[in-house]
Amino acid sequence: MPERTDRALYAVALLLGVAPLWVASALPMVDLPQHLHLISVLHRLDDPTTLYPEFFAARNALTPYLGYYYLVSALNWLLPLEVANRLFLSAYVAGLSLSLAFLLRALGRPTWPSLLALPFAYGDSFAWGFVNYCASLPLAFLCCGLFVRTLTEVPRRRAWAAGLAACLVAVLLFHVQAFFFLALGLPWLLFTTPVPEDRDTRGFRARVKPRLAALAGVLPGVLLFLGWVALRLGQPAEIAPGQPWKAWGPLLSPENLAYKSFEQNRAEFLSVLANLFHDGSDRWPLYAVGGVAVVGLVLGLALGGPRPEGPVARFRMLGLGVIALALFFLLPFDIRGYIYYLNTRYAHLAAALLVASVPVTRPSHGRLLLWASAASAVLLCLVLGRGFRAFSREASEWKQLVAATAPKPRVMGLIYDFHSDVVRFPVFLHSAAVLARARGGVTNFSFALTPHSPLRYVGPVPPTFPSEWRPQDFDYASMGGFYDHFLVRGAHPARIFGARLETELAVVAHTGNSWLVRRR
Repeated sequence: MPERTDRALYAVALLLGVAPLWVASALPMVDLPQHLHLISVLHRLDDPTTLYPEFFAARNALTPYLGYYYLVSALNWLLPLEVANRLFLSAYVAGLSLSLAFLLRALGRPTWPSLLALPFAYGDSFAWGFVNYCASLPLAFLCCGLFVRTLTEVPRRRAWAAGLAACLVAVLLFHVQAFFFLALGLPWLLFTTPVPEDRDTRGFRARVKPRLAALAGVLPGVLLFLGWVALRLGQPAEIAPGQPWKAWGPLLSPENLAYKSFEQNRAEFLSVLANLFHDGSDRWPLYAVGGVAVVGLVLGLALGGPRPEGPVARFRMLGLGVIALALFFLLPFDIRGYIYYLNTRYAHLAAALLVASVPVTRPSHGRLLLWASAASAVLLCLVLGRGFRAFSREASEWKQLVAATAPKPRVMGLIYDFHSDVVRFPVFLHSAAVLARARGGVTNFSFALTPHSPLRYVGPVPPTFPSEWRPQDFDYASMGGFYDHFLVRGAHPARIFGARLETELAVVAHTGNSWLVRRR
């Protein structure tokens, strides 16, 4: 009976963790409008009522972003796109804790600390809209658990190895950074996990044999990764020093690597875990899970509990957390032209693993800590739900702008003010993609420009300024003729278009700090 109650409590906590995704009509994620636009294009690539067939084609190449785009596109056959996307995000948030619980169980540890990872599903990477990376984290935890079970569960070793192979390929199809973590984490588990045959065998070959299944399970993902690296690095890099989204030099050259100092990383580590709102309210759930983890640490060290097998094996979980933390401190922030925002993303991975590494406590203490973890999920739900709803009210301006947008628009986004009064991130940066998706059009900036997108332009790329962050570089004479809609935010259209507003252009909508200008 207590176990059934514990499972029910765990399930309720997971529902509380995903509830904020469903209480607001708009989610505060910077890149989400771009992602949804590309998924819409992928789903309606042959739709003549849109501009998609004219401008886009499938890339037909292996890219690490295939998993998210194609999975949500498939769900879109059954559900509206935004509902399908929320369902995917819900699976990610719940999956972060569930996959961590699977790993903890594989390591012979209690699973209650996995609930402490719920707040880390949100935060910096979520707010930027790094959906592919976020979704790869539960798969990475699942890979670690499958790897351990392949080593330790002899009767089902082949089945676990097959699951490991599929899961590792899935990680690569979502994001390469989680794959890189596994390149270090899985060897750590290999060398620190005892297998049952070790008790009865001696010699190198005898010890390697029971581990071959786990190594075989890793092989398909490794081969796929090597093929992707050869394909990606085999393409000539466009070197343009100082320009955004371009390499500034050869791949690993000093001019192409941008590092943060140790002091800056140290100062930012805790802040990036909960930095959504201006009022800092999303830090309270972080403090709550931190408090529960500290209590668990004290109880585990002072009073102890059942110990996982082996003097080294008990530190396997902590070792994974240390590896992720080392990646946060040691990797560059940018590899220009290839990977951006590199080291910062590992903060969430490290935090989830570290809080789940609290020492094993007595079962009675574990039950109390489970209830405390569930209480922190209540706080998370209330705080994020309130903040998401506040942002949704602010973003309601998108609905009025969409209503004034014609079908098949060519939208130029001139976003001088991309900030929010609720959210700390530039969540209005890609507002033009909201209009383009709703009416089947194109924008001046699209992730189809990037090599990790499953889509590409079939002809000339729409003319635009070098960076979507610098609308002041817009030149109407060389760029404006292509577009029939101009979304301006943070500046009056008269300042940009002047006398053209009286002749060839007209303001058709004005809401909040945004204007929609259309060609007459």
